Amino acid sequence: MAKLAVIKTGGKQYIVKPGQKLKIEKLKDTKEGDAVSFDQVLLTADESGLDLKIGKPVVSGASVSAKILKEGKSKKVLVLRYKAKVRYKKKKGHRQPFTEVMIEDIK
Repeated sequence: MAKLAVIKTGGKQYIVKPGQKLKIEKLKDTKEGDAVSFDQVLLTADESGLDLKIGKPVVSGASVSAKILKEGKSKKVLVLRYKAKVRYKKKKGHRQPFTEVMIEDIK
């Protein structure tokens, strides 16, 4: 039976399974190839749903280990401010940094 978990990182929640690749918010002080552990596990379960543990707010003693594959920036998002009839136009671009991880194990 495959396990799954819900982790919280970077202010967001992700459903993860072992072997899954995932792009998350950039982690500080990490490099490619490093191992990282996520301790904020909100839920653990097997795929059938019989072994379900829900945290209040986190599951005690649970962790998810992962390996950092790469760090980079996502595609550019254009931000345009425009006001009609006053000749005001401002264009700005933004590239959000990310860390891509591979989930290895759910404990």
